[in-house]
Amino acid sequence: MNSDAAAIALADLPGMVGKHLGHSDWHTIDQEQINRFADATGDHQWIHVDVERAKSGPFGTTIGHGYLTLSLVPIFVFQILNVEGAKLVVNYGLNKARFPAPVPAGSRVRMGGEIAAVEPVAGGLQLTLNCTFEIEGQPKPACVAEILFRYYE
Repeated sequence: MNSDAAAIALADLPGMVGKHLGHSDWHTIDQEQINRFADATGDHQWIHVDVERAKSGPFGTTIGHGYLTLSLVPIFVFQILNVEGAKLVVNYGLNKARFPAPVPAGSRVRMGGEIAAVEPVAGGLQLTLNCTFEIEGQPKPACVAEILFRYYE
């Protein structure tokens, strides 16, 4: 866990609605990671894995899968948020996700997060986190997503 992660007591989460938690570390999405993700998901579309063909494609290079970017949430979220007093953290799902810009192979991405809502659930709290995945040097984000986590006492 990133030592810069905001340490927040579970009981204090409801008062954090609207707070931006900062940004994760940068992470490079290289062709090897793209290929491994393609193997794991069965998505071998040429824009992801065929380096030669992709040179003449719409992006000029291979691009990471949108879901590859989204799959970095478990790495990034713990770099920006440390909930103390939670015995269990569960990824509860998504309300929505969009992929506004492609991530060319070799790009660096990071995630920023803002607490959008906190609601009681049996045994704990459900947090809605608005996440923005930035691409270094690019004006449009790779992904914007509303992600749900449950923190149990």
